[in-house]
Amino acid sequence: MPASLTAAQRKALQAQNRAIMELFESRGFEHIRPRILQPADVFLEKSGEDIRSRTFLFTDPDGQRELCLRPDLTVPTCRYHLAVAEDPQREAKYCYRGPAFRFHGVEDPLQADEFEQAGLEWFGHENAAAADAEVLGLALEAVRLAGLSSPRVMTGDPGLLRALLHSVDMPQRWRRRLLMRFRRPEDFRATLHAMAMPDEGGRTSASDLVDRLAGAENVGPEEAVALVERELDSRGLPLVGGRAVEDIARRLLEKAQDRRTPPLPREVVTLVEDFLAISGPMHTCAAALEEIAHRAGGAMEQAVATFAERLSLLPEDGGTEFATGFGRSFDYYTGFVFQIDAEIAGRTIAVGGGGRYDDMLAGLGGPDVPACGFGLHTERLLMAAGGA
Repeated sequence: MPASLTAAQRKALQAQNRAIMELFESRGFEHIRPRILQPADVFLEKSGEDIRSRTFLFTDPDGQRELCLRPDLTVPTCRYHLAVAEDPQREAKYCYRGPAFRFHGVEDPLQADEFEQAGLEWFGHENAAAADAEVLGLALEAVRLAGLSSPRVMTGDPGLLRALLHSVDMPQRWRRRLLMRFRRPEDFRATLHAMAMPDEGGRTSASDLVDRLAGAENVGPEEAVALVERELDSRGLPLVGGRAVEDIARRLLEKAQDRRTPPLPREVVTLVEDFLAISGPMHTCAAALEEIAHRAGGAMEQAVATFAERLSLLPEDGGTEFATGFGRSFDYYTGFVFQIDAEIAGRTIAVGGGGRYDDMLAGLGGPDVPACGFGLHTERLLMAAGGA
């Protein structure tokens, strides 16, 4: 709990957090206390660029392991589950409350480097749509219990874009490239349009290498590395920016593959852009998504059916918005996501958020298990509800 809080604020925060935890425990979530110190590599690999840049990193006294102060409690809860569960594939429900740490470097009570987080995580549930709806409902119940009567909710679903890209014909490397740029709209659109055009870029020092790779048959990574090494030696060029020869060769091979690949059809570009234009009150977006699913077919049809099932389980709340382009600052989300915003001192700021992250446990060395959850920034919630 931050030292800057007054005695009255501390008392109010404790009462608020106690009520929230009692709510979670009453719904069958086990109260756990994950470790504050965590292996840094997990967060550096699983979190988004924004979170990575704000994580407090240090090395253990032996200089053997890189550790961090947890920037959130989702990953620590996943690690806890894998460590203690007799069968990690079986359903498990956990809730928690404790400090999290993100560097901001400013004197701002809304951007504290240490803050209190309360939340829950749900592993191994049978019905993803029902679990998503229940988790969002619990988050809203918790913030209203704290006194925030009219929360503003934004929702999205990166899984819909993934399903759409798998429903159209394009190389898998292009799908990966687009998904990596999902939360950078300008980069995403520039990449999408580049895929629809023949290679008309200006000549660079690497263009000749790309031409040679594109014109060769069955050139693998080893041959590409040898070609790059010979080129660097012949020109007397050093490696710069910490890039390895293997990284340069891999990128040149991708460019060569792109040069041999037919451009993306314009109708596919239009389909993706029409999808990304969908936004508005959540219950009004279903028809537009169904139209996209009809045009795309394939995996998109099932993804939109899941969206419709989840929607049927949620109340028609005019304060809940949806946008196909909305994502959160953590890269590990794979499906439905949401963020709860509030007005604090004339500023709109997030007081909570969460979503679905089905790849997380498998990525940590465990089984393939569905998972979803959320976290609340309890000090911001107190301020938004008028308790501080």
